[in-house]
Formats: sequence, C-alpha cells, structure tokens
Amino acid sequence: MADVSTSPAAQALRIRRALPRAALAARAALAPPARAVTYTRWLHLLTGAVVAAVCGLVYPGLFGVRPVQLLWLPVLPVVPLVALAMVPATRLAEGLQARLLLAPGEHARHGRGDLAPRIAAAPSASRGDRARTALWLVLRLEAGCLMTLLSVQLPGLTGALVTAAAGGTPTPVLGVRITGHHGWYALLAPLPLAALMALVVAAGNLMAAAATRLLGPSAAERLAALEERTERLLEHNRLARELHDSIGHALTVAVVQAGAARAAGTREFTDRALAAIEETGRHALEDLERVLRLLREDGARGPADRPGLADAERLLESARAAGSALDARVTGPLEELPGPVSREGYRILQEALTNVLRHAGPVPVAVRVAVAPDTGTLRLDVRNPLPDRADGPDGPDGLGGPGLGAGRGTGLRGIRERAALLGGEAEAGPYEGEWRLRVTLPPNRPVRAGDR
Repeated sequence: MADVSTSPAAQALRIRRALPRAALAARAALAPPARAVTYTRWLHLLTGAVVAAVCGLVYPGLFGVRPVQLLWLPVLPVVPLVALAMVPATRLAEGLQARLLLAPGEHARHGRGDLAPRIAAAPSASRGDRARTALWLVLRLEAGCLMTLLSVQLPGLTGALVTAAAGGTPTPVLGVRITGHHGWYALLAPLPLAALMALVVAAGNLMAAAATRLLGPSAAERLAALEERTERLLEHNRLARELHDSIGHALTVAVVQAGAARAAGTREFTDRALAAIEETGRHALEDLERVLRLLREDGARGPADRPGLADAERLLESARAAGSALDARVTGPLEELPGPVSREGYRILQEALTNVLRHAGPVPVAVRVAVAPDTGTLRLDVRNPLPDRADGPDGPDGLGGPGLGAGRGTGLRGIRERAALLGGEAEAGPYEGEWRLRVTLPPNRPVRAGDR
C-alpha cells in the first residue's frame, strides 16, 4: 500500500502551505529597506560624525595621516560636546532632530505606538536632563563615527570583490586584501551591502530606543503632562455637564410648554408657549455652539462668555413662561462673587428649575438667592410643594423627589459634584411639607488661572 504522506498530492499540499510562510519571511526581510524611516535614521547616524570631522580638520587632519591617528576622531570632541550639553537649548535641538529623523510620523509606528511623543522636545530643566543630554551627544558621536566608517568601507568591499571578479587588482578594504581572480567573487559582492543594511536597521532601532531613554520626558515633565491631561479631561467633563444642563433645561421647558398649550387650547396661551420655547431654544443653541467651539479648540477656555448668576433672570423668566408661579428673591452683591462661584451657581439654579418642571410640573416655586455681604458666601434655596400622591418611596417615578429627581439620575448628583468642587455642600429632600434644595458655596476656594 502506498504511503499517502509521500504521494504527489500530499507534497503539493505541503508546498502550498509553506509558500505563505516563505512569502511572509521574505516580506519581513525586505520591509526595512523599503521603509523611509530606515534612511532617515541612517542620516541621523551619519550626522553624529560631523563634529568629529570638524575637529579632525584641526587635529590630526583628515588626509595624509596614519590610521592610528584617526582613532583620535571619536575622542577629541567628547569634552566640547559635554560642555555643549550644559546649554539648556541643546536638549531642545536634539529632541526635535530625533523626532524628525528617528520617528518621522507614520513611518515610525510600531505595535507599541509612535516614538515621537516619548522623545521630549524641551530645554533642559535640571542637572539630570543635562547629564542625559551629554550622554546622548557622546553616544551619537561614537555611533556616528562607527557607522560612517562602515558606510564607506563596506561598499568599498563590494567594489573590491567586483574588481577581483573582473580580473583587476583591488585595494585593501578594512585591512582585507583580496587576492586572486575568481568569478565567484561576484556572488559574494552583495553580502557587504546586505550586512550594511542590517547594521543600519539595527543601529537605527537602538538609537531610537536610546533616544526615548536619554531624551525622554523627565519625571517632572511627565507629571506636568499628566496634570495637563487631567485638566483637559476635567474641562471636557465640565463642558459635558453644562451641555446636559442647558439642553435638558430647554427640552424640559419645550415639553412642558407644548403640553400646557395643548391642554389650554387657546390661541393666546399657545402664542406665549411658542415664544417661550423659541427663547429657551435660542439660548440652548448659543450654549451648544459655545461648547462645541471650546471642544474644537481642544480645551481652550473662555469663561468670560459663560453665564453667571447675574443672568439668572433668564432662567426665572423661562420657568415663569413654563407656567410656574415663581416667587424669586435675590439679595446681596452678586457682582462681587468670584467667577467660578457665579457660573456654577447659575448652572445649579438651572438644573434645580429644570428638575422642578420635569418631575413636578408647573407648580409654585420659591427661589432664594442670597450673598452674605460680610463673608461672600452664596446660598441657593429652591422649594416646591410635595405632590398629593407618591409614586414610589423616593418620590415620583422613584427618582428622588418631585423637585430634584436624581436618586438614580444625573440631576442631584451633578449639583452635588458642582458644590463639592467649590468646597460647598448641597442638600435635597422633604422639608416642612415641601421639596427643598439648599446649596451653600463659599468664596474662599483657590481659583486657577483661566477660571476668572
């Protein structure tokens, strides 16, 4: 019986299975020479020898010298390079050059991500930065001298092999003298070039790795970057919360007004309801445009155009237009409130009125906004009647109360977060037969630059 494993069909199947693996191996071997980053890194390596060449013009000279004297080329520039590394701007220049040549955009991407963000582009700010810069410059010098030598000699070795294969007399290269005249020397000619390309790829990868270590961000720079990213995330979170408050308020007013107009069935009431919806919607669109503009500017802050408690009358008019019998009293110097307190107080009042309309409808609402003249403490008090019936243990729909429904939502939680960020406190719950929200915001919270 014939062995199936040695049959022509089985052998052909094994060959077809091996072809993809061979193709992948060939592609992996040919990929580095086809990548632009290989040659930018090669250029970066060669430029490291420029300082040695300049010093060599002074001593021992570049022409007519003995090979032993050329050994001074990687040694003489060390002291000037270390002195140059003490200049803070040197690290900035080296970081920009390393980003440009060692990690040029998309060509330098690997499975572990782009190298450029891991190479700092900033002046030296500490002795550690200057020491790492000095070590980097010395490493560039030595690697540049070695790579320059190989970049000249290995192609020369290829030329010598071709000359010997053609019957000529080649000059010695790298201390190697090729003797004889053999045609098979031509088969060996590509090997020095392949070795040179392999060395270029390996040296480029090593220099890129060294750049991330020696020119990478220091601990202080990483901490500053983390703080900046945290600030940006907090800013985006604040913008999202403001957008929720503004759009939620506009939609709530629109729903309540539309329902009331349909129930009333009179042209006069319908006209007032449409006017209120139009006005509230216009303000919501302004807020939406402002938030989107800030997001497009990647966290750029523009607190000056954000509404504060001085604009609270706009919220009160919206609540009145929605049918609520509003009893509002504003006392104290609102204009003296710090910017963050005034703006967050406005958003808290907006969320409070929105939730009253959403969960209790157009009921009588008492609003008290007071600023203590002596301490500057802001106190917000919003009350509305409790409903005659209870839809759940926590209020209508189990949302935590008729006014501030946020037991499982975002209303009351957002108010508490805003108050906590300013060092204040917020309380909500039944009080003397009413639903009450009370918020206290002290003025003594440290204000960051850009908050004003």
